[in-house]
Amino acid sequence: MEQNNTPYVSLEIVPPLTGITREQLIGEIRPFMEFNPRYINVTCHRDEIEYSDKGDGTFERRLVRRRVSETAVCGAIQSEFKVDVVPHVICGGATAEQIEFQLQDFKFMGINNILALRGDCLTGEKRFSPTPGGYSYASDLVAAVRSFEKKNNCPGFFRIGVGGYPEKHFEAANIDDDIQNLKKKVDAGADYIIAQMFFDNKVFYEYVRKCREAGITVPVIPGIKPLSTERQVSMLPEAFSIDIPKELTAEIKVHSGDKEAIYSIGQEWATAQCKDLLAHGVPAIHFYTMGKSANVVGILKECF
Repeated sequence: MEQNNTPYVSLEIVPPLTGITREQLIGEIRPFMEFNPRYINVTCHRDEIEYSDKGDGTFERRLVRRRVSETAVCGAIQSEFKVDVVPHVICGGATAEQIEFQLQDFKFMGINNILALRGDCLTGEKRFSPTPGGYSYASDLVAAVRSFEKKNNCPGFFRIGVGGYPEKHFEAANIDDDIQNLKKKVDAGADYIIAQMFFDNKVFYEYVRKCREAGITVPVIPGIKPLSTERQVSMLPEAFSIDIPKELTAEIKVHSGDKEAIYSIGQEWATAQCKDLLAHGVPAIHFYTMGKSANVVGILKECF
């Protein structure tokens, strides 16, 4: 953002399931590269806990990692493409010491951009439970990164992004309280905000206005996810606590069962969103790719 006078593209990918090869991962990313994304975000997923019946009335507890680590994915991307990587660093599932070790690895790898997030609840949890010896809030995590820089004599080494929620975080009482929590993250040292996906640009513009009124001056980058299946009409609001506009759901309902038509509708809607966002002077557009490239590539051809 500091180096670009024109809007740019950034992407977010999900680390592949274990068993996927490096070549398969690179093959999924390669179609995006002709559009010169400024950086690729790599999400972080907590290890899960499974309990297996030992047959004697007791259970064995074990950790299960279902996806390749974001550090490994970042290394693979760095070695293949000339593009910055932005790993997610999350509170959930890690102690303060483990996060510090992770930051040391990123510093060693020359990764100086991170996205600091609290992280999701474990499957079955209704509320987030911090790891003993870890952090409860993203604002604490941001402060810890800045403390790490001082401790390691590298002030300002990391550029820190944080998440924002135009339709409010589902745990917040209201949007104004949520923006105050966002301001805590910025005051702790965050450099920019990436917005959760939204399907109504008016919601994003109002969110940015409220942020500015609250004294948040850092850039707010819109996040776009093209709707691609009929199931996402119900799944996305449930998973991310977002609304899908009536006009979009009505059009999808008309074409219910037609997978190709729904895919095109979602791509066209997101394309219109991007054109309007660019006309309103956003500094960048961040795409939640979910590991799929075709519809995002189509949007990039239209808008960039």
